[in-house]
Parts: sequence; structure tokens; C-alpha cells
Amino acid sequence: MPRELPPIRRIVTWTGPDGRSRICEDGPPPVISAIAERPGLRNANIWATSGTPVPVNEPDRIAQHKQLYPPRNGTVIRIMDIPPEPQNAQELETWYRATGANMFPDRERRAADKSRHPGMHITDTVDYAIILFGEMYAVMEEGETLMKAGDVLVQRGTNHAWSNRSGDICRVAFILVDGRRD
Repeated sequence: MPRELPPIRRIVTWTGPDGRSRICEDGPPPVISAIAERPGLRNANIWATSGTPVPVNEPDRIAQHKQLYPPRNGTVIRIMDIPPEPQNAQELETWYRATGANMFPDRERRAADKSRHPGMHITDTVDYAIILFGEMYAVMEEGETLMKAGDVLVQRGTNHAWSNRSGDICRVAFILVDGRRD
């Protein structure tokens, strides 16, 4: 069985009334979700911004953020622990259906060709995916690449999926920036 990674710690700063910087929060993220149908999957929403440029002292809104996409003109950062995929194709498809229905109900805004992988999806965002621990395949309609700790992928609104074939958990940070299609 894959190991469980240590809890995610969120540290937030601010500038006090005296004009000096300080730590105002230090602890677990306020929103951590999991789904029973996909043991080991953990999604920690860390922070969301409501637009750009963002007021630097904008209050935390992540507890209200219940979707895959960032707010309109905004951003969201989340850290996910993604367990290894099952070998059974039917079980794999069940995993991804459960993830979409329970964790990201707004995931299917655009029809995605899922013939290459059941987790294929398209977002109207520019995403930065940073592998923090483990490894994961970034799957495209044509080709794929193995990402390891320290690798960064810039995902620009493409049909894509994430596939953990390693036998161990993968921790990945996703920063999603609202985008548009011209």
C-alpha cells in the first residue's frame, strides 16, 4: 500500500496596522476533501483570488470555493495527493466518475475526448502543475511525459489527464489561472 504523506501546512502572511509584516495563520488548509470511491486521494484547496490585480489584503475565500475552476479572472491553488491508478480499466473509470461527481462537479464544462484516458478533461485555464513528491504522467491526446519531483508543467487549456502508475502516492501543486479562448 502506498505511504501517506505528512499533512499539508498553510502559512498566510499579512501587514499589520503598524505596517510590519507577520504570520497571521499557520496550520492545515481550511478545505481538505477526499472521496470514498478513490482511497488515498486528498485535495487541499489552499487559497483563491477573486480577480487581477488582486488586492494584497483580500480576505481568504477558499472555504467558499467548491469547484475545479478558479473564480472569474482569479486564481486557485490546490495541493493534491494522488494515489496510484488501479490496473483494472473499469475500476479506473469508476474512480474518475466519482472524482468528477463528488469533488469537481463543474469539471465537464467542455466535452473532452476520453478515449486515451478516462480522466481526460479540458479547462479554460492556464495551470502550473508542480510535482512535489513522487511521479505522475501528464497524458495528452498525442503523447505523454513522466513528471518527477521538481518538474513543472504549464498546461494551457488542453485536453489532458494525470496518470499515477508508480505504485506510490504523488503530491502535486496546481495553480489554476482563469483564462479565455480567443
